[in-house]
Amino acid sequence: MNDDDYSATALGSHWFQGPDPEPDRREGEVLRFGPGVTAAAARRAGNTPTAVQIWQGTLPGAPPQRSPRPRRPRRHALAALVLVAVLAFLAWREYGPRVAVRDVAVTAAGPLGCDGTADVMGVVRTDGRPGTLTYHWERSDGTRSAPLRETLARGQEEARLHLLWTFHGPGTHRAVARLVITSPAARTAEGAFTYRCG
Repeated sequence: MNDDDYSATALGSHWFQGPDPEPDRREGEVLRFGPGVTAAAARRAGNTPTAVQIWQGTLPGAPPQRSPRPRRPRRHALAALVLVAVLAFLAWREYGPRVAVRDVAVTAAGPLGCDGTADVMGVVRTDGRPGTLTYHWERSDGTRSAPLRETLARGQEEARLHLLWTFHGPGTHRAVARLVITSPAARTAEGAFTYRCG
């Protein structure tokens, strides 16, 4: 063939292939979609298509179905509940409300003789809960003790706190001792006695 005689419009129909003469079609009222074999593909493969094809798969956007979870046994639920209640009670006893002071009193025996030592006693009554008292003593001669602590056990409703006060030399002196509770609440009480020598 001469190149001068060649023309694109002279190409025969064997150079291209048109669409399948039998495209997928609607059969009855059933539409096929999703994965599966179409009617046209089945004809090309030599199979006889059925009028209805069963679709298997998941629709786009639909969550997969989950099998129901088996119920867990509840036979230990009561035991767990009792255990939690006991632990809560023990925690409340240990970390719950602390000791509360109900009353404070101070007593001192007298009169005191020459070169004697007075035993001044402070009595603190509480509600019986455990805790720690913080306190100090103040004396009428202007001295003051360092901060002191008294630990109370559960059920202990009274604490006895002592101050030893020693005197020397002749003379007469009226002494006052003051007990100051600083925690768990501020409370104060005082007692007096007389020193006589000479």
